[in-house]
Amino acid sequence: MDSSQRHYHITTFGCQMNKADSERMAGILEDMGFIWSENPNDADLILYNTCTIRDNAEQKVYSYLGRQAKRKHQNPNLTLVVAGCVAQQEGQQILRRVPELDLVMGPQHANRLEDLLQQVFDGNQVVATEPIHIVEDITKPRRDSTITAWVNVIYGCNERCSYCVVPNVRGVEQSRTPEAILKEMEVLGQQGYKEVTLLGQNIDAYGRDLPGVTETGRHQHTLTDLLYTVHDVSGVERIRFATSHPRYFTERLIVACQELSKVCEHFHIPFQSGDNDILKAMKRGYTHEKYRQIIAKIRDYMPDASISADAIVGFPGETEEQFENTLKLVADIGFDQLNTAAYSPRPGTPAAMWENQLSEEVKSDRLQRLNHLVAQKAAERSQRYLGRIEEVLVEDLNPKDNTQVMGRTRGNRLTFLKGDVNQLRGQIVQVKITEVRAFSLTGELV
Repeated sequence: MDSSQRHYHITTFGCQMNKADSERMAGILEDMGFIWSENPNDADLILYNTCTIRDNAEQKVYSYLGRQAKRKHQNPNLTLVVAGCVAQQEGQQILRRVPELDLVMGPQHANRLEDLLQQVFDGNQVVATEPIHIVEDITKPRRDSTITAWVNVIYGCNERCSYCVVPNVRGVEQSRTPEAILKEMEVLGQQGYKEVTLLGQNIDAYGRDLPGVTETGRHQHTLTDLLYTVHDVSGVERIRFATSHPRYFTERLIVACQELSKVCEHFHIPFQSGDNDILKAMKRGYTHEKYRQIIAKIRDYMPDASISADAIVGFPGETEEQFENTLKLVADIGFDQLNTAAYSPRPGTPAAMWENQLSEEVKSDRLQRLNHLVAQKAAERSQRYLGRIEEVLVEDLNPKDNTQVMGRTRGNRLTFLKGDVNQLRGQIVQVKITEVRAFSLTGELV
């Protein structure tokens, strides 16, 4: 390795927001002259972008950090950075556990990475976790794909779900202006990105904090309005958005998705539990009946739409009967995909303090039973694709079979087909589906 060149390595835990933040920080580091290193042990700067939602992610960060802290004793020029939600939540405490760290920064500070590192290179140990107003993003992220990109439209979250640390960590909701989002998408279209996913922790809240109402008194900046604003960006062929909250999900949004040809027929709407008392304890602000109505309404307009969601089992106090209500919801709705998790208590959240925690055995038993049902229902949902011609955006080589490429249908099903990646990457192709599995499809080029 050329000793004058500094190398960096980023490890990302957790949600797509974190992935988007990591790409942005990679962009900043590359602007500063750093070069990506696949192997963290060859890097001069190591950044862990952390997540507090899952306990094991937090444990992992500490074990990785321990190894790199040892390396720093041999190589004092190594720069160690912890970013993201664990950083926000633990702040100074991380430094007490790992005094070798140079920089601890919360997710809202991703755009300030360069100034913060400047302070580190001037010899300071820096903790940046105080809430700030978001800075419009001028550094271009180095995106992991050349085909699909994420665009943040709203940061933070004003909900107060009793199990979740996001509001404490990512701050209050702040929407970016439609102009800034449109401009970022236009650049992506020019750079050849074919698909953009609009991101927010609670994307249906988009625009509530922006000034302006229409003559009828309706708020004029909503996610629906934003979809109409960005729809015709040249070069971008597909638009997705996540994550929706059942409490704010509107019929107007469904109509827009049906009308706008680039918006994919795929909705990611977490329900978390199928039991009303648990939903209430979670402070989700809706009932399972309301959730079922939303899905029924989507299927009225778009019978074929894909529905994915998130669910938590083993929430404090959850009885067997309440868990079975979650199973019942999953069986009735038939999700195309479901991210499942056993509840893990997050420090600083109300639910973590409750006495009625369930045992690990019960939680893991419920998780297994739910996962089994999810796979069964997803396999049933996949049947509808058999023999059909689906539109697939080819993203990459199939890592397990290099005669195949892979991409996604509009409904977000992973699809494999024979073909040359150099010719097909970035192309939207028609694929006749010949094999279906629970979470993926195989087909042939039409």
